[in-house]
Amino acid sequence: MRVGVLAIQGDVREHARVLTELGADVTLVRRPAELAGVEGLVIPGGESSVIDKLSRAFGMQQPIREAIADGMPMYGTCAGLILLADRITDGIAGQETFGGMDVTVRRNAFGSQVDSFETDLDIPALGAPPVHAVFIRAPLVETTGAAVETLAALDDGRIVAVQQGNLLGTSFHPEVTGETRFHQRFLALVASR
Repeated sequence: MRVGVLAIQGDVREHARVLTELGADVTLVRRPAELAGVEGLVIPGGESSVIDKLSRAFGMQQPIREAIADGMPMYGTCAGLILLADRITDGIAGQETFGGMDVTVRRNAFGSQVDSFETDLDIPALGAPPVHAVFIRAPLVETTGAAVETLAALDDGRIVAVQQGNLLGTSFHPEVTGETRFHQRFLALVASR
């Protein structure tokens, strides 16, 4: 199974390591030809506005949008979730997304870097034990469309993990805590396609 990690900015190595440990053949994707050679794509955390600008500069925005429309499985963490959202609030002027998920996401919803936090989340779709989630300048899913499945929410009901078809997104960073179940879920989407 050949999968890619969008490698233009963000925590690329961490995702590549988890996917490799799970047995996937991982390609670092920076160009359209590299995207064409993979069966699924992870969009890592980082700075969503920078990834947006660089994806356009590298000629990747349209090929990623086309891959989403064609049903390619994708998993976005933090900034990656923002980029998979159809709508963002408080984006910088001119900021765009790849889209595909019928959600509205708020950038930096929990505050600045100093407001980062960790918590355990019960996620029925993943079973026990709870997921130890690390939120770093994390986004929040504010609204979801009818086709979107909420996978995880904080105790106060704020949504932090979603799935719509072959698109998966988390506000937090499983790749930094040794949590592999979201990556396994992503690879299962790739395998079933």
